[in-house]
Amino acid sequence: MSNSNPQTTRRRALGTGLVGAAGVLAGAPAIAQAVTRLKIQTAVPSSSIYFDLMKRFADRVDKMSNGRLKMEMLPDGAVVAAFEIVDAVDKGVVDGGYAWTHYWSGKNTAAGLFSNPAAGGGTGMDQLSHVAWLFQGGGNALYKKFFAEGLKLNIEPFMVQPMGPDPLGWFKNPIKSLDDMKKLKYRSPPGLVGEIFKEMGINAVAMPGGEIVPAAQRGVLDAAEWIGPADDMALGFHNVFKHYYLQGLHQSTDVGELLINKTAWNKLPADLKAIVEASAMATMTETYTFNVHRNALALQKLQTEHKVNVHDTPKDIFPAFIKATNTIYDREATKNPLFKETLDSQRAFAKLVVPYWNKINGLYFQLGSDSPNAKS
Repeated sequence: MSNSNPQTTRRRALGTGLVGAAGVLAGAPAIAQAVTRLKIQTAVPSSSIYFDLMKRFADRVDKMSNGRLKMEMLPDGAVVAAFEIVDAVDKGVVDGGYAWTHYWSGKNTAAGLFSNPAAGGGTGMDQLSHVAWLFQGGGNALYKKFFAEGLKLNIEPFMVQPMGPDPLGWFKNPIKSLDDMKKLKYRSPPGLVGEIFKEMGINAVAMPGGEIVPAAQRGVLDAAEWIGPADDMALGFHNVFKHYYLQGLHQSTDVGELLINKTAWNKLPADLKAIVEASAMATMTETYTFNVHRNALALQKLQTEHKVNVHDTPKDIFPAFIKATNTIYDREATKNPLFKETLDSQRAFAKLVVPYWNKINGLYFQLGSDSPNAKS
């Protein structure tokens, strides 16, 4: 007759079973992970530094998800043209897209307020304070509302790349005044910024980045803006233009966006969604640092190796631009409720932030302009 306690016996048996099961699990082959693959059509050529940054974004997502989410970045035109990306993402022709919100201004004029607010939306906000509005001032909620209600598209949007401020741009011949610029055919961003330049009397046309240099070579353009020294040089602007004007009000920032088809987005588990969101924020930071360094290096190279003449923008362009911005923005605010809601939000945020931000940074701008290196 056994002296064992029945409960002890059951515990031993249970323990043996757990060890046995663990042994089986430890020796079992690993279960293959499900892999989600997304094709992302970008609005930039593969030579663009921002294409490289989007590839880094995809690599970050790949590593953070342990290979469960892979994004293939496609250059401009690989599947659809740049201005067709938003519709292609909505319809699922591609899983995602990369461009700038103002590319969709033909669908709703509020687009430009999110990605390229002219003269800081007329509020005085710079690049960083605009991004602060997006993430701290209610801008991101309005941004999502823009796609869901303004455009009524099946898209989940993310801001990923803050560029700028954008230079006025490249010119075949130097200009000394606004009147000189009015004589030229000038590539400007699409949307309301183009309308602002036209309000100033400038012959402005829009075209994707990859088409600008060929158009200038054919004599179609006399001047053009794109993004900044590094990307402009990568696209070969210096081969057709030799005069570069750095100060511009038309894009105090220029925020690139990632668009994902919402049906595809909703199929992702919560952890992969969180990885995409975290990677988007990481890319924001990387783009800031990337731009400061790469644009400084590129500007130096443009001047020393490619003999580009860097000029200050004629001062009479600035008040004319501000006046035209107010005219166009006030007009749109009376016609488009979403435009008015967004602009009012920016103005309220700027009223709080701009006095502090400009005052505390003004010293550093002055120190930089007075330094010996700034004179070179």
